[in-house]
Amino acid sequence: MELMNSTTLNCKPYLSHNFLISKTSNIHISNPLLLLQSNYTTNFPKLSTSFSRQLVFQQSATRGFSSQPVVSTAPASVNSEDDKLPADVEVTEVEEPGSKVRLSVSVPPVVCEDCYNRVLSEISKKATVPGFRPGKKVPENILVSHVGKSFVRKATIEAILKRTLSHAMDSVKGRALQDSVRIITKFSEMDESFNFPHDYLRYDCVVDVAPAVKWIPEDGYKNLKITVEIDNEIDAQTACEAEIKRRHKALGILRIVTDRGLQVGDVAVLNISTVKATEDDSEGEKIPSAESKGFQLDTEEADNLPPGFLDSIIGIQGGETKTFSLAFPDSWKQENLRGVVAEYTVECKELFYRELPALDDSLAEKLLSGCTTLIEVRESILERCKEIEQIAKEQATDNAILDQLCKMIQIDIPQTLFEEQGRQLYGAKLLQIQANMKLDEQQLANLSSAQAVKEYLEYERDNITSLVKQNLAVSDIFKRENLQFSTEDLVKEVENSIDEFKRNNQEYDEERVKDQVQEILEGSKVLEWLRDHATIEYVTR
Repeated sequence: MELMNSTTLNCKPYLSHNFLISKTSNIHISNPLLLLQSNYTTNFPKLSTSFSRQLVFQQSATRGFSSQPVVSTAPASVNSEDDKLPADVEVTEVEEPGSKVRLSVSVPPVVCEDCYNRVLSEISKKATVPGFRPGKKVPENILVSHVGKSFVRKATIEAILKRTLSHAMDSVKGRALQDSVRIITKFSEMDESFNFPHDYLRYDCVVDVAPAVKWIPEDGYKNLKITVEIDNEIDAQTACEAEIKRRHKALGILRIVTDRGLQVGDVAVLNISTVKATEDDSEGEKIPSAESKGFQLDTEEADNLPPGFLDSIIGIQGGETKTFSLAFPDSWKQENLRGVVAEYTVECKELFYRELPALDDSLAEKLLSGCTTLIEVRESILERCKEIEQIAKEQATDNAILDQLCKMIQIDIPQTLFEEQGRQLYGAKLLQIQANMKLDEQQLANLSSAQAVKEYLEYERDNITSLVKQNLAVSDIFKRENLQFSTEDLVKEVENSIDEFKRNNQEYDEERVKDQVQEILEGSKVLEWLRDHATIEYVTR
């Protein structure tokens, strides 16, 4: 049952540059990963140093997105420096939206002929031509006739593409994103138009390039003005008293109420059905997310219930049913229910009150192991709550800074970066759902399908886009301000991360681990620098 409004603490932790944002929606989608709420306490390996308090290191260390786009100098199978061509290819560049560059490539006949001869040489080594002993040179016309002219032409085109693509990419070397180049001219078109082997072969390809980051205003990040909202719930003193009360209640005994109705302090077991209110007497549409059977309600922990719900059932007795109407508030997490008037039918199945032991020093050991007095209990819990308060405050500050950066930059995000980041987040969620429930092979196959990933990317488009923008903003600031971290820190954190992978018997790519640790250290340095240069106001709500 989703009676609780989750819009409470405004200090959800991001995952370094690789923070994971999750939006709430009531859209029904068959892919359960799309409805899986972000869990920021997943067992991902974490950096051990103090400056990584807000940074979570993702498990997908075999390959993933880098906040600094990974560029490729040799996207094709052969490096252009290793395979010299008999003549230069002609390349025309055209900038396109989405940080893409279209390359129109014209391969001169001398290069095509050279590739053609190489193809014939390879064919002659493997082909068995009647009348010719193995290894003996076969005349060109006979060899071509034997394997088929169409086959040779296609093989030549393929050889030309493989051999020239890296040379065509020389003009965008240092800017091209790794594994982003794709030939957009259809092979069938090249096959029809290429008068091989003494002709030009022309084709177009598109490559994603590292996007330019434009700040509005320029250097605006240097003097940020940030307002950070902190919920009263994380105030150390308030949280300490709430924790002591929770532990005290856990030592109580629930006894059945027989002679009165529900009052604050009781625990009730309820069956709740909910429909949308109608203007006539017709039956309204059910609201499944607000229905529950056997819902256990602690009346002292009802702050997140719909406004008016608790007041409407005060006085209800065991076995009694009450019907009432309430409107969902405009701040309700499910957007499609905001402002909707709902008719509730609540049946009280059981009603209990708590019989609590006296809160004195005799309970100290039960409240907190090792303590002999209530003063010791309160001091120990308060110390821990102060630590949590500081961490939450720092996380909220970092999140507010990152949100502000996202609003200050203009970036034409390449599709490659968007998809790479989205797939990484999807993989992390898949690991999470596997950890929470056992999936059979069919379920895992469905969730791993291209359609499931595509659906997730579209569903989380805004979140992924914000994530990429913030990643790139942080990377740009790191370079602009010439920030650095020590080699010792890098080595130490790489070792710690690898040790954790080994303890969990997980596979890892050491270079990828190093890259991700470097990203996290960069992000930590940038956030530290931004906090030092920002004007920050804290508001308790």
